[in-house]
Amino acid sequence: YAEANAANNFPANTQLGCGDAGLLEISTLAEADIVLVAVAGSCGLKPTLAAIEAGKDIALANKELLVLGGAFVIEAAKRKGVRLLPTDSEHNAIFQCLQGHPLQHLDKLILTASGGQFRDAPVARLASVTPADATQHPNWSMGPKITVDSATMANKGLELIEAHWLFGLEPDRLEVVIHPQSIVHSFAQFIDGSILAQLSPPSMTFAIQHCLLYPDRAQGVDATMDFSQTFQLDFKAPDLKRFPCLQLAYDAMRTGGSGPAIFNAANEIAVERFLAHDLAYLDIPLVIEQTLSKINSASAADLDALLEIDHQARQVARDFKSQ
Repeated sequence: YAEANAANNFPANTQLGCGDAGLLEISTLAEADIVLVAVAGSCGLKPTLAAIEAGKDIALANKELLVLGGAFVIEAAKRKGVRLLPTDSEHNAIFQCLQGHPLQHLDKLILTASGGQFRDAPVARLASVTPADATQHPNWSMGPKITVDSATMANKGLELIEAHWLFGLEPDRLEVVIHPQSIVHSFAQFIDGSILAQLSPPSMTFAIQHCLLYPDRAQGVDATMDFSQTFQLDFKAPDLKRFPCLQLAYDAMRTGGSGPAIFNAANEIAVERFLAHDLAYLDIPLVIEQTLSKINSASAADLDALLEIDHQARQVARDFKSQ
């Protein structure tokens, strides 16, 4: 921050902010009517709640904050009458598919997952995965944390929990399929058996533009699908033995209470340690499993209690020792 401020490379009257105070300031700017929340991890929770209290619509690209504090975010949004516009490609796809359809007509949601960079690798290969290996995604250009989450499918677990909060469905009505091409971004299946899907090339510009302009639309900036060309779309069920983080997310969701928040905190620390070469790739689900077993998953009475549970879970994850 100090270096950026001293560099003086900004237009006149530019104001710089940093840290939690900067996030709170920018999320409540009087001239903003929509706030795009794209910071990674749980640090986005307080600024998002502040933006909601200020009456801002939220374009939500941070899945962790709903996993951590979904009950608080949803309650605040309803109370203030603001819109939560999902910017993750999967949830944005579902949001588009549900337009004009009452939720009572919905049977289930099917989220697609690329399967990450190790979906077809021999299981024995996973023991030697390095941070360099795990931060190379075959389809998407993303930051290191979410790219590792994609490889372990913890990311899809977080997205299942996010879908639960956004669309009000229980775990048994939320499914995941592996779709290596990342063209179909999710499905909505209705009670009459009809299925709607949203398709686009694997670029976040489609979902971001949709949220920023909603309910309007404008000419896109990326090339779209060309159905005159032959291409293939593949789908298969995920192997929960290969992707134990996905099973752990289902378990946390079914446990309820603070279970999802504990899952999220443990995963964040496990990935942080893995990227720092302090943890093996296959230890990531073990950290999550151990943390879920050690922390009481009772519902938090208020935000401070929730953040204390988050803190405790992170400490347990930091203390994990590889066998």
